[in-house]
Amino acid sequence: MHTFEVWAPRANSVAVQLGPRIHPMSPRDDRGWWSASIDAAQPGDDYGFRIDKDPAPYPDPRSLWQPHGVHGLSRILDHNAYAWSDKNWQPPSWPTAIIYELHIGTFTAEGTYNAAIARLPYLRELGITHVELMPLNAFSGRWGWGYDGVALFAPHAPYGTPDDLKHFVDSCHAEGLAVLLDVVYNHFGPDGNYTGLFGNYITDSHHTPWGGAINFEGAGSTEVRRFFCDNALMWLRDYHFDGLRLDAVHSYVDRSATHFLEQLADEVDALATQQHRSYTLIAESDLNDPRIVTPRSQHGYGIDAQWSDDFHHALFALLTGERQSYYADFGSLAQVAKSLTSAFVYDGQYSHFRQQNHGRPVGDLGGDHFLGYIQNHDQVGNRAHGDRIHTVAGVQKAKLAAAAVLTSPFIPMLFQGEEFAASSPFLYFADHEDPQLRKAVTEGRKREHAHDRDWSTVPDPEAPETYQNSKLNWSELQQPEHAQMLHWYRQLIQVRQTQPSLQSGSLAAVHTRYDEHAKWLIIDREEIQMLFNFSDSPVTLDITAVKPLLLSDPKVDITDGAITLPPQSFAALQQRYA
Repeated sequence: MHTFEVWAPRANSVAVQLGPRIHPMSPRDDRGWWSASIDAAQPGDDYGFRIDKDPAPYPDPRSLWQPHGVHGLSRILDHNAYAWSDKNWQPPSWPTAIIYELHIGTFTAEGTYNAAIARLPYLRELGITHVELMPLNAFSGRWGWGYDGVALFAPHAPYGTPDDLKHFVDSCHAEGLAVLLDVVYNHFGPDGNYTGLFGNYITDSHHTPWGGAINFEGAGSTEVRRFFCDNALMWLRDYHFDGLRLDAVHSYVDRSATHFLEQLADEVDALATQQHRSYTLIAESDLNDPRIVTPRSQHGYGIDAQWSDDFHHALFALLTGERQSYYADFGSLAQVAKSLTSAFVYDGQYSHFRQQNHGRPVGDLGGDHFLGYIQNHDQVGNRAHGDRIHTVAGVQKAKLAAAAVLTSPFIPMLFQGEEFAASSPFLYFADHEDPQLRKAVTEGRKREHAHDRDWSTVPDPEAPETYQNSKLNWSELQQPEHAQMLHWYRQLIQVRQTQPSLQSGSLAAVHTRYDEHAKWLIIDREEIQMLFNFSDSPVTLDITAVKPLLLSDPKVDITDGAITLPPQSFAALQQRYA
C-alpha cells in the first residue's frame, strides 16, 4: 500500500493515475490537501496526478524520483530501502573546514555520482574536509548548472539513481568527507514547472532575475514554506547530507513575523537533535546583512555561515585590474585588508555600483561565519568564457590568491580544478528541451556579454560542446605546470591544518599593514605572519617572525629581522618560540 498526498487548493477534483487505472482522491482538510491510499501501489510504480477535467497526468510537486525527466510520470521511492554504513558519522568540526565545490556533471568524464566516487581519495589526500555539490534537483534537459530545478525532491536522473546518490554520500563519509548540497529556494526553472497547476507557490507581488518569486508571505504561504522546509529536511535526513548551501537568499521576500530563514534554521536544529548529528546551513547573500548569520538567540536568522563576495571581489579586482560591473567598487589593497578584519568591505559606505549605501558592520561575528574563495561556479561561470584566475591574471598571482584564501580567517572554499590550475573553463551551459527557450537563453547570454571585447565568441550555452569543454581533464595532473600548482595548494592546506591560529575565526586577532603604492601586505595572526608582494618589483620589509613555514619563491631572502620578497611572491613565517 502507498498513500498519495498532494496540496492542490486550486483544484476542484484530483485523481491519481497509476498504470492504466484512475483513482479519485479525497479532500484531507480545508487547506487544499488531497489524499488516496492504494493497496496495489508499491515502490517502483510510476504515477501522476490528474487535475479537474484535464486528462493529462502531471508529475507530483513532491516527486522523489523522475526517471523519465521533469515532464514525465513520477515514481514511488522508498527511502528506507537503502542500507547505510555511516551510522556513527559526525562531520569534521566547522572551524577546521576546507570546502571543495564541484559539479557532478563536469567533475568527471562520465558525469555521474559513481564516477565521482573514484576521486574522493584524491580530495581527502588534498586536505578537503567538506564537498559542496552544485544543485542536484531535477531540471529540464540532460545537463545544466542545476539552478533551474523544477522537481526539487527528485535527484537529476542523468547523474544516477537516488541510491547512487546515497552511495556517493556514504562513500564520502567513509573517506572522512562531509557533504553539503546547494539548494535553490528562490525560484523554479522555466521548463517543467507544474506547481502553478496545484497551488500558489509563486507570487506576482515581486520577481527575481530568474523567474517568478517564491510565495513566502502571501495567501497559501504556510504550505509553500512547509514544502521548502520539508525539502531541506529530506536531503539531510534521507540522503544524509551534512548541510545545505542556500542560493541567493537576497531574493527571498518575506515580511512575516518569523522569516523563512529563521524557520528553516529552527527546523534543521530540531532535526539535528533528533538525528544526533550536526548540520550546517550556508547562505549566499549580497545584502551584507550580518543578521543572516547572527544566532537566533541574538535576534538573527541563525544561518551558520555565508559566502563572502566582498573578499573575493576585493582580491580579484586587485590581482586582475578589472573594474567592470561590481568590480567597479573594488581594486584597492586597503579593501583586501579591510575584508580580512571586517568581513564586509561595504558595511554602510556608499557603493557606486549600487548607487546607494550598502551593508552594515558584522560586529563580533567570527570569520568562521564567512566563506572565503577566489573561484566558485558564479565567479568563473558568469564570465563570458568561463576563464579561471590563472588564465586571467597568470600563475603567480593565482598562487598569491590561493595563499590569501587559505591563510584567511574565513572558511576556505575551492572550486573544482582550481587546485591544479585546470585549463578547462567552467562555462554557463544548459540543455533546455523547449526550442524557443533554447533560443532565448542563447540570445540572452550574448546580450549579457555584449559589452565584452570578445562578445562575438561567447560560447552558445545550449551547444553540447559548451558542456563537454567544461569537464575537468584529470590527465593534467601528470603535467609539470599543473602538478606544481597542486603541490602549492597541498602545502598551503597543510600549513593551515597544522597551525591552530590559522583555524581561529577571530577577526579581532587579525592585524594588517600595507602599502597601497608599493603593493605589499602583512597579516599577523597571533604567532603567524603572512607577507604578500603583489607588485612587479622586489620589496624588503621588517618582520617580527623569522621561522619560514612556506615560501612561494626560493629567492625569498630572510636576514637580520628583514625579508626581501621577489615580485608576486608570498611568505608565511612563525615566531621562533612556536
